[in-house]
Amino acid sequence: MCGRFTFFAKGQFGYESLELPEPPPFERYNIAPTQDILAIRTSSETGRPEWTLLHWGLVPSWSKESKTKHLLINARAEGIETKPSFRGGPVRHRRCIVPASGFYEWRLQGRGKQPYFVRPAAGEAFSLAGIWDRWEGKLGEVIESVAIITTSANELMQPIHDRMPVVLGREDLAGWIALTTELPRVLAMLKPFSSESMVAYPVSRVVNNSRYEGSECVAKVNVNEPLY
Repeated sequence: MCGRFTFFAKGQFGYESLELPEPPPFERYNIAPTQDILAIRTSSETGRPEWTLLHWGLVPSWSKESKTKHLLINARAEGIETKPSFRGGPVRHRRCIVPASGFYEWRLQGRGKQPYFVRPAAGEAFSLAGIWDRWEGKLGEVIESVAIITTSANELMQPIHDRMPVVLGREDLAGWIALTTELPRVLAMLKPFSSESMVAYPVSRVVNNSRYEGSECVAKVNVNEPLY
């Protein structure tokens, strides 16, 4: 799964081919569900890629309420095109990229869980695959929200967790957010990222507190020493 991540890259950090404007200021070391996150999608008005802020926790357009019983922060890649939770076709028509400097995952270790930070081996950011939707209430409320797609773990991640977010390759970025990309090509992008392109290491348990935002969240620690 993907329940926490970071974003602190500057400039275009690999998105030059999408011809985006400079991103809005956004620097976070402990992004958690229910918060607004930075994303890239294709504008329905201009047909061009754009930056946007989306609420993390998908509220389907068909939902009667703005708060769902189960918070949809992740969407499993397997069968995503047919699942009732995602009827209305967000994977067909409303795909986005969630830039992340890295993500956190927790490994069961002894009597507790040890957090790990996973970052790119080279470059400044992962491009996480997301789907978004637009919910409109009877009183005119509008919520645009997102879920991050997950897939089976690669060899690097398997000792930590059996799931990981889908990380898009640079060659797939434009096709992922394009409104005209056919579904078979879209589904082919939903695969584990290369282990050689990622680095994982243990970090302090301060990251367990979603209100803690210090840069030390991503600092490597010695797991044989007490963690706080």
